[in-house]
Amino acid sequence: MPTARHVHDLTALLQTYMPVWPSAPLPTFEPAGIVSRDGYSIERVNCTTHTGTHMDAPYHFLEDGLTVDRIPPSQLVGSAIVLDVRAEVNGTTISAKSLEKVWPKRKHPDFVLLRTDWSHKRAPTKEYLYDFPGLEPKAAEWLVGQSVQGVGTDTLGIDPYSNSKFEAHKVLLRKGIWILEALDHLDELTSGEEYTLVAAPLKIAGASGAMARVFAIEG
Repeated sequence: MPTARHVHDLTALLQTYMPVWPSAPLPTFEPAGIVSRDGYSIERVNCTTHTGTHMDAPYHFLEDGLTVDRIPPSQLVGSAIVLDVRAEVNGTTISAKSLEKVWPKRKHPDFVLLRTDWSHKRAPTKEYLYDFPGLEPKAAEWLVGQSVQGVGTDTLGIDPYSNSKFEAHKVLLRKGIWILEALDHLDELTSGEEYTLVAAPLKIAGASGAMARVFAIEG
């Protein structure tokens, strides 16, 4: 019998009125049927596709970009490393120099996950919604140079909220690099160690992104 490998769930719990991007409507998840009354249980969901842990597809910012349903499954599973950038945040930005500083030598992962521990602050507060750290455009360009296929973060966005041009998003998405946002439990992973990442967004036709279940597998 093969040895069981530990699986880390990096997905935030979806729940009513959870904090989302400031301009997005608050999500609701409510019962539409219960066993005692209806003989079955079923729920009604009302939210945007970019709620909780979710994937941004290129179409999110590029009119001719790939939609989430067209991302090949082979690009959703691969090797991943966590970069601990907690000590590298300058105000609300993370620089290319900081990424290079924490990048493990002789590693060439498919995916990179940025650990800021902002997920520990998840709450409907001004700090969580507006003050989260994100990549400078040159930092996004540096990641493009590492030939990654995807980049994840435990904050609400890969750009800081103050970057209203969403420059880091556009740098990555123009190169076909998908983005995972609002990840959870990155503190369970060892910085620099290699994991197998499984990122599974909902397959919604023509969508700019979708809620995703994300796993990191040891070994």
